[in-house]
Amino acid sequence: MSTPLIHTVALTKEYRVGDQTVAALRGVSIDIGAGEFVAVMGPSGSGKSTFMNLLGCLDLPSSGEYFLADEKVSGLENDALAMIRNRRIGFVFQQFNLLPRTSARDNVELPLLYGGVAAAERHERAVRRLTEVGLAERMHHHPAQLSGGQQQRVAIARALVNNPVLILADEPTGALDSNTSLEVMALLQQLNRDGMTVVLVTHEADMAAFARRVILFRDGRVVEDRKQNPKDAGALLAESRLAEKAEPA
Repeated sequence: MSTPLIHTVALTKEYRVGDQTVAALRGVSIDIGAGEFVAVMGPSGSGKSTFMNLLGCLDLPSSGEYFLADEKVSGLENDALAMIRNRRIGFVFQQFNLLPRTSARDNVELPLLYGGVAAAERHERAVRRLTEVGLAERMHHHPAQLSGGQQQRVAIARALVNNPVLILADEPTGALDSNTSLEVMALLQQLNRDGMTVVLVTHEADMAAFARRVILFRDGRVVEDRKQNPKDAGALLAESRLAEKAEPA
């Protein structure tokens, strides 16, 4: 059996709140293979966001182990974790996190700038990723000149520009309307079909329906882990657009 891309062993995370210790994660052991599309779900306070922060090397566990691509990252120092975040993980967030006075292309180039990539290569890679997400003609626009869906596409292009092994998407459709949400999910599904590993954190069952696997958290533990036949976001988007055209003026 091949080594999983993500392998966690008895991960725990505890926080001090006043004189109390709060357990956000309680012994989570999970394997996620390369090329999977996984939705992580759970109510507020269930541990799903804490789990994502650990997967994204944004935080360290209180105990347990985390391996990414067969490398133990749970005990690394901050500089090493920052390097992994920059080079191996692409992040997509609900609020896009784009620089407002910077063009789409320059926003996409940011991870490469931090990584010391030469200007010519930064430009070429940013243009290629923006073209892949359908924004070739908008690369010189600033975020205020783009729709919410287009801004999220810029954020996805930025997440991809360093050729990561993993995309972590935290409520990526939370600020979008239903049709624009379908556009974003169709793009994530296409990336997954092309071989990208995608972990989606969401509280929306409608969005989790597009993943191939659902992991449900409650009280810091995994209470359900199941595979499913995903809905096709692209097909649903096409149906929605046909229905809109058919509506009387």
